[in-house]
Amino acid sequence: MNGIKNLLLLVLAISLYNCGGTDKPQPKKESTRPNILFIPVDDLRPELGSYGNDFVKTPNIDRIAQQGVVFMRAYCQQAVCNPSRASLLTGLRPDSIRVWDLSTKLRNNVPDVVTLPQYFKQNGYITVGLGKTFHNDIQDSVSWTERPHLEGFPFDPDAVYASKRNTDIQEEKKQKLIAQGKIRLDPLGHWYLKANSTENADVPDDAYYDGAQTTYAVDKLEVLAAQEKPFFLSVGYYKPHLPFNAPKKYWDMYHRDSIPLAENQSLPKGSPDFAVHGDQELRYYDDNHDLPRPNEAPWNEDRQREVKHGYYASVSYIDAQIGRLYDKLEKLNLLDNTIIVLWGDHGWKLGEHNGWGKMSNYEIDAHVPMIISGAKVKAKGSKTNALTELVDIYPSLCEMSGLPVPAHLQGKSFVPLLADPSIKWKAAAYSQFLLGRFGPAETRQEERMGYSVKTDRYRYTEWYTWNKNQKQKGDYISSELFDHENDPGENYNIAQEPSNSQLIKQLASNLHKNF
Repeated sequence: MNGIKNLLLLVLAISLYNCGGTDKPQPKKESTRPNILFIPVDDLRPELGSYGNDFVKTPNIDRIAQQGVVFMRAYCQQAVCNPSRASLLTGLRPDSIRVWDLSTKLRNNVPDVVTLPQYFKQNGYITVGLGKTFHNDIQDSVSWTERPHLEGFPFDPDAVYASKRNTDIQEEKKQKLIAQGKIRLDPLGHWYLKANSTENADVPDDAYYDGAQTTYAVDKLEVLAAQEKPFFLSVGYYKPHLPFNAPKKYWDMYHRDSIPLAENQSLPKGSPDFAVHGDQELRYYDDNHDLPRPNEAPWNEDRQREVKHGYYASVSYIDAQIGRLYDKLEKLNLLDNTIIVLWGDHGWKLGEHNGWGKMSNYEIDAHVPMIISGAKVKAKGSKTNALTELVDIYPSLCEMSGLPVPAHLQGKSFVPLLADPSIKWKAAAYSQFLLGRFGPAETRQEERMGYSVKTDRYRYTEWYTWNKNQKQKGDYISSELFDHENDPGENYNIAQEPSNSQLIKQLASNLHKNF
């Protein structure tokens, strides 16, 4: 646990340095522009109290929702971390920035693009990036006035696991790699080795990285409150991303036997076999190597409940950290002049379609939580069913902050919905996913791109071969069509039914026009 101890000492030292010891900052001078608290949460499903789920315990996110608008039908542009975040932070869709996988660096393709925090920095904001805003180690220094490096996940194993059973697994793997001459270090020189996919350790919140970074962020808010300039503070949370590790008290909030299991634990009938992504992300962990695959039998119920238990505990753990941020804003009298933007980068299957993970074009993967709260929100405590997308956040924040909206952005400002959530809005939302690199082993060499349009009633997807050398789509393969009015779980692909031919022509025309 030396990494965590060093982290906490670093947090304390930086806090004392920035705050001048125990001296309190002077009250922030009135600014004509609102502050922004930006809260990305990795792998967060819209399975929260504010979204009508009474089982998952998220009182602090729900508290934020009471002062804002909950977007019930918001969608990411690609259901995997790097493309989703790169799209949101540039206001451009994945095909425009050509970021479709976990490894592509945004600036390699669009070196002169101005990101969302960079634009606010150019317009007089202090921009501070904590945790995971861009994808892991694919950061963007020009976006931030300050990006503190806190020792921890995803680079330091001590910040990932707290229990001896998991640290022993890591140490055994480490020694084996050393003996084999295979030195596996991340860009900062740390070991990053996976053990089990869940952990229930009786430790304080700051024993894990997300708690420790919240302690830093809370202190940082005091410093920012004393500045004359408005701030854009991003606190990006890693949980509930794998491994599903959280302090024991959050596990104790749930009774495992009462955890509901997915009702549709089978592949969608009539869909191509490759369309439901496998669960190899979860299989990389030691306790999941031999579990059935999506095209095989469902997992046994005990294993399902343990994984879901870990996921829900992680969600409640992050909810508590978000509550600490909100409490600090309230204590500093910043709530009236701060916009809070809480969003998840994509969904995550917890047994739906017999899958465990993200990375597909289905509703369960593309549907995300998005809550806009605080300053500039008139319809507080409301929900909207308007179709919206993460790519809409960039222009919306510009408008809310009184900044010119850059003409090249591809999203649509949802500011009118913050005053009247019921007005007529977008006719559709769009997502895509590149299968192959992420696909099951038997199909990994045959890359495919799926493009999806979500309308009020339907989700329609077209699959194409993908030329990985030219980075462009090839021949059409097949389609999927789901009727959400009669089949909200997307269990029956009706694209091949002759009676839907005219509907498919309309949806295909929409899809081709907008991609």
